[in-house]
Amino acid sequence: MSMSLQIGIVGLPNVGKSTVFNALTKAGAAVAGYPFTTIDPNVGVAEVDDRRLRDLAALVGPERVVPTTIQFVDIAGLVKGASRGEGLGNQFLGYIRNVDAIAMVVRCFRDPDVAHVSAALDPQADIETIDLELILADLATVERRIEKVKSMAKARPKDYEAQLAWLTGLRQHLDSGARADSYNQADSRFEIRGSGNELNLLTAKPRLYVANVGEEDLPDGGELAAQVAETAAAEGTEVVVLCALLETELAEWPPDEAAAYRAEVGLRESGLQTLVKAGYRLLNLITFFTITGGKEVRAWTLRQGSRALEAAGKVHTDMQRGFIRAEVVSCEDLIAAGSLAAAREKGLLRLEGRDYVVQDGDVIHFRFSPP
Repeated sequence: MSMSLQIGIVGLPNVGKSTVFNALTKAGAAVAGYPFTTIDPNVGVAEVDDRRLRDLAALVGPERVVPTTIQFVDIAGLVKGASRGEGLGNQFLGYIRNVDAIAMVVRCFRDPDVAHVSAALDPQADIETIDLELILADLATVERRIEKVKSMAKARPKDYEAQLAWLTGLRQHLDSGARADSYNQADSRFEIRGSGNELNLLTAKPRLYVANVGEEDLPDGGELAAQVAETAAAEGTEVVVLCALLETELAEWPPDEAAAYRAEVGLRESGLQTLVKAGYRLLNLITFFTITGGKEVRAWTLRQGSRALEAAGKVHTDMQRGFIRAEVVSCEDLIAAGSLAAAREKGLLRLEGRDYVVQDGDVIHFRFSPP
């Protein structure tokens, strides 16, 4: 039951998308040991750096420490007319349909050697260009669905009346240049992300922005990044400011030297980790930990609100099938206590049933009867 949630990296050509992607997945992971070796070359795995995992490892001293990961998909540069198949349009749209969320990279760096699609750098206009292509692609999807529903409605018009009204409203909404995620015509039977599972609309996907800036504009990104931040704030989402070129270089450095250099330019952590964590929040993910007999300390990814039974299934299907109970202690409590035995003595270790809602930072030991 591996959960490979994916974030698609999108943007116009020459904005630094692939640089961000390569830095993320190079800095993130040695490829060995991950079950992703057969996926497309444009899918990469980034490790989630987590202080709690390091603290647990320091406590336990295990043979192996396994961080959790998140997948990023590098999607071909989007050009005007992609929705009509310009450039790698159809391939691009096919890839993006399958991702769970979008990280939109916007160029906020000045470099005379890297051409830009327009004469002047205008982050706002770039975002609008991409949105327009995504909206046009969604419009085509909705129109196809309307035709399909109309033909099904011929025999039983009453059955499809509400759905047709909802779809027609959605078509008008997209036609006006608005994104699907702002369509909220009140009909509880249809949700833009619920029916979006079927429609899979590009502009209904959760998104965040990445302002790719020049090193001289770190840490806050300067005036161009401020424009992107304004758009993000208006949409109630996050913007991550990073310098992809610098991150690529620092990925080659010894970690302590890279950290010292980041501190010099005013960064608390790598821009890539800021992006990974923002992606985590965007997808409503939490992390829980397992400790296997002192041999392995491991982090796992779970959707917020998931129950202990689902968490057991992440670790092993046998654990889910034969689930008896979960022994749970928060990571902070365990580290403060100094050992599992001490945590148990202090009454910090709780027994929970299959319906327990897992919290971020839980350390869980699953009791189960093998099938």
